[in-house]
Amino acid sequence: MNTGLLLADIASPNLAETWDNVGLMVGDPEMEVTGIMVALDPSEAVLAEAERRGCNTIVTHHPLIFKPLKELRLDEPVAITLCRAVRSGVAVLSCHTNLDKITGGVSDMLAGALGLKATRILTPENQESQGAPCGFGRIGELPAPQPFSGFVELVKSRLHVPVLLVAGPPPEQIMTVAVCGGSGSELAPQARAAGAQVYLTGEIKHSMARWAEDAGFCLVDAGHFATENQMVAGLAGILGQRLAAHGASVEVMTSEQQGSPFAYC
Repeated sequence: MNTGLLLADIASPNLAETWDNVGLMVGDPEMEVTGIMVALDPSEAVLAEAERRGCNTIVTHHPLIFKPLKELRLDEPVAITLCRAVRSGVAVLSCHTNLDKITGGVSDMLAGALGLKATRILTPENQESQGAPCGFGRIGELPAPQPFSGFVELVKSRLHVPVLLVAGPPPEQIMTVAVCGGSGSELAPQARAAGAQVYLTGEIKHSMARWAEDAGFCLVDAGHFATENQMVAGLAGILGQRLAAHGASVEVMTSEQQGSPFAYC
């Protein structure tokens, strides 16, 4: 089974932003897939783990090649990983902003981790994937209203983070929550306009935090990794189901070692 075609069927490359790079980063598109490893980020450590666990294909959310390379210097991490992948015969593919936008994609996985119900797209686009609408971010309802302190503990517990950054005044009670996996700072005004009481994402910019203060709207930054890492198990599950439906007996694994690149001191 061609993994690139399988990924394209899940989230079409045509949905990706123009600045993005998705699909096959390195490898032979015609090679036989013997094992797939899913991770958030492509790295030499993930490649070494894939080699050790018998996977000749790696699927990541973030692209290994994001901007065009002018040279392959073996003192640079991306080039090291690329060259090792070529030598090892391991294909590396990415499914990035196209996976962010689809129904069941990254932000839906984040919303699901928080238990949000009746979710809808925060910024709908004039595109569809397999008959379903697409767009960045989601907004939905908690199963029951809860105080801000309870929401904070919910996020910490479900996303496995010890601390959160909060900007703007926290509401006393929360029912409606907007989310966007990854770096979603720019969607804060849309979240407020859509009626969210709080907006959860990663990498909130300083200027947007100041805007939140003035707008009287609460932003919660749980970090890029924590708000996207649900996609690892989620995409692995989808790939496994699709492969089984095609009668392909290929094991799909998740990286057991990759954590957040940040440490809390």
